[in-house]
Amino acid sequence: MSDNLEQIRSFIAIELPEEAREGLARLRRGLERDEHRFVKWVDSKGIHLTLKFLGNIPAGQAAQITVAIEEASRGISPFHLEISGLGAFPSVRQPRVLWVGVHGDTDKLSRLQQNIDSALATLGFAREERPFVAHLTLARTREGASGLEKRSFSEVVSSTIFEDKYPFEVEAVKLMRSQLMRAGAIYTCLSVVKLGR
Repeated sequence: MSDNLEQIRSFIAIELPEEAREGLARLRRGLERDEHRFVKWVDSKGIHLTLKFLGNIPAGQAAQITVAIEEASRGISPFHLEISGLGAFPSVRQPRVLWVGVHGDTDKLSRLQQNIDSALATLGFAREERPFVAHLTLARTREGASGLEKRSFSEVVSSTIFEDKYPFEVEAVKLMRSQLMRAGAIYTCLSVVKLGR
């Protein structure tokens, strides 16, 4: 099969340091309950700070996307972020998406994300409609959970204190491939764009 016919599911992200991923795995172990089967957890090894989800792209387009990321990150030097704080969308009382916050130089992070969004719009990718909110998704609740189950999960979330902080330097942006398998997604790095070039 030629490169342009093969479709790959991909996204653009910032990778987290190992220490942060281990901390998020510990947080998950503290939150997980057998009775909450309606909660789908993200594997901590696969948690990234996603800047843009691209969906299926032709494999041959990866090089073109990498050039667009290089253009978007030109003039943006490495910057500092910190992972801390637990929250949920739409609220902790009704947690549909459980997340950990991202703080630090979020202005630079937002500029990088907007630049990437604009650069990829010229390649035909739809612009993000919702404003960018920097966060790391830990879990999602599936449809069909009863009100009682949701309340029980919300009580666990609201009574959990997550005061750990994981600071790190963002020095690169990665184009990632996501392969959905029975056991969970497998992530492969397709290209790396270093900041401050």
